[in-house]
Amino acid sequence: MALLIMKNTLLTSYYQTIRMQSVLAFWQRSLLQIFILELSALILLAGCFANVAVAQDKPADSELLSLSIEELMNVKVTTVSRNPQKLNQVASAVFVITQDDIRRSGATSIPDALRMAPGVQVERVGTDKWAISVRGFDGLYSNKLQVLMDGRSVYMPFFSGVLWDQQDTMMEDIERIEVIRGPAASVWGANAVNGVINIITKKAADTQGALLSAGGGSFERGFVGARYGAKLNEDTPFRVYAKGFTRGQTQSLSGVNANDQWHSARGGFRFDHNRGIDQFTLQGDYFSNFDGSTLDKNALNLSTNPLGEMRGRNEGGNIRFRWDRTFSEHSAFMLQTYYDRTRSELLPVGKFDAESFDIDTQYRFPLFDHHKVTVGANYRLYHNKIFDGHLVTLSPRAQTNHIGATFIRDDITLIPDRLIFTVGSRFEHNDFSGWEIQPSARLMWTPNQENSLWMAVSRAVRTPSRAENDAIINITPQVKNVFGSAFSTLPFTSLLYGNHNFNSEKLIAYELGYRHQFSHQASIDLAGFVNDYSQMRDSRSGAASFSPTLPGQILLPSIIDNQGSAFAYGFEASVEWKPRENWRLQGNYSFIHIDFFSNNPLAKSDPSGGGSEKTAPRHQLSVRSNYDFSEKLQLNLWLRYSSDIEFYNIPSYVTMDAKVAYKPAKNIELFVAGQNLFSQHHREYTSEFIPIVPATIPRGVYAGAQWRFW
Repeated sequence: MALLIMKNTLLTSYYQTIRMQSVLAFWQRSLLQIFILELSALILLAGCFANVAVAQDKPADSELLSLSIEELMNVKVTTVSRNPQKLNQVASAVFVITQDDIRRSGATSIPDALRMAPGVQVERVGTDKWAISVRGFDGLYSNKLQVLMDGRSVYMPFFSGVLWDQQDTMMEDIERIEVIRGPAASVWGANAVNGVINIITKKAADTQGALLSAGGGSFERGFVGARYGAKLNEDTPFRVYAKGFTRGQTQSLSGVNANDQWHSARGGFRFDHNRGIDQFTLQGDYFSNFDGSTLDKNALNLSTNPLGEMRGRNEGGNIRFRWDRTFSEHSAFMLQTYYDRTRSELLPVGKFDAESFDIDTQYRFPLFDHHKVTVGANYRLYHNKIFDGHLVTLSPRAQTNHIGATFIRDDITLIPDRLIFTVGSRFEHNDFSGWEIQPSARLMWTPNQENSLWMAVSRAVRTPSRAENDAIINITPQVKNVFGSAFSTLPFTSLLYGNHNFNSEKLIAYELGYRHQFSHQASIDLAGFVNDYSQMRDSRSGAASFSPTLPGQILLPSIIDNQGSAFAYGFEASVEWKPRENWRLQGNYSFIHIDFFSNNPLAKSDPSGGGSEKTAPRHQLSVRSNYDFSEKLQLNLWLRYSSDIEFYNIPSYVTMDAKVAYKPAKNIELFVAGQNLFSQHHREYTSEFIPIVPATIPRGVYAGAQWRFW
């Protein structure tokens, strides 16, 4: 129902009649922006070549096949503690997706790249829509997953979720994606309940020179990207980029086009400045998307156009400033602030506007001989406005909310290089549930270089969204679905009312992990968890009555409540093996089981609540093979299995992606990639609450070229 909420969020309300002129205008504006951005980038490249001396670039993208497994395990991550740590010394379930992984996989979007991480559920709903979660509770807008872009939160408090079609950048500029499975609320705050995903882009100094890429194919109809990096002076490298793409339509179960083709344009910049012990970063992006869907208008009870087609546009931008001062290896100060603005419009449903301002600071320092302390504070202002429609209304229409927090973390060395105990907590205040305390305790034991064992106990909360407090939502289609066809013949309307007394959902998590390095060529990473959820969202029924506004209709009201609970457990494994210097194998497996308890049968209709028992694939398997025939020729294969999703009657599937890359010259790469090769079409997920016609994901093949020059 919060997805209902979420649904309404995106499909925010304000019903109008759709006009073909508006659709054509959107088309023209979106495609024109793609053309202007790309043309501007090329003009900028030419101008920069004429006027700016270009610094020598680092090697294109580090070839990780040249690294041993031991070196890979020593890659440093920052998301767990907000400070650099070696991967094999982190007391948390962490997986790092590197730039080399992304390039070899053939992934053309961040969601597709996330499929490489164990314990992460990634299901494509349509061309521009994904359901992404960690350790269950899947949904189009999963509400228990914190997502960051370079430390900038893209989680939207209005509906508790992430709009994945808005999260993008040049894939070549991503340095790594750090995926935390399990709570990280003690440092990242409320909503970092089941996990945190942090997409980290390269520094400007690592993207010097110019890069052009272009290609196209059957589903990836066409894409083009341009990036240029240079130096204003020896201490101030920068880069600018622009990209655009168009992607084809999926198909409905009946084989009809789902009307969800997607056109996107994006551009941005980054400046880094180094001055002694200080580093400054200024970064910004702007994007514009044009997309669509096909509604099941009978389920919606809306008089849309005869085909139920929706066309929409969303656009926005952000700007981020960060200041780092490093006093020593163990002492540093950080200040970051950003502003983010988005606008979504979906015809004929409505539009939604949101903006946020955030300021975040932290300081780490050694204390005595055995303590490494990190303290910090955060403030976030979030303003949103939704235009009412037939599916959802909110009162007030516009609202500004504030979140303030402080945290402390102490890494205590009990036995040098062997045993570390970490304890910390975040203290956070929001406008809906007041103060929230989220502590965590972790123990890391490293008896030798080959073995490490860790365990953790954490508390995390998912704070209420504004929609759960203020919305009135028409859930008639969901009620008909739960109670069956006989009940659906009755003349009734069911409304779900927000609750100003709605509380935070709470989690106590118990985790245990083990890492073992067999040799320089092989390693394994295991993690298990037990999650105990309380005060989960469900609903309670009100008294039936005759509708005062709809003659002959029975009104069945429900009120959002916190009487649900859930118990989940699972296991994840990741294996790395290099049988030869030019061949790397990586495999992972994940298992999850969820039980949800509620006294209200209507809760089972909420995929992110009572229905969550059956919305996540219980078993997932991924195997990747990266093989270099030579320095010029690479073959990369990726096999995936996902078990069935009972809630939506989606069967299990097996598929494979493949990419062949050839470098005729050091700075040129030609590639051909195939996606979903084992079936012409397969289902992965269905939009919850928004009755969009279910889509099947097609097989696709695309080819392209990439050119780097200095």
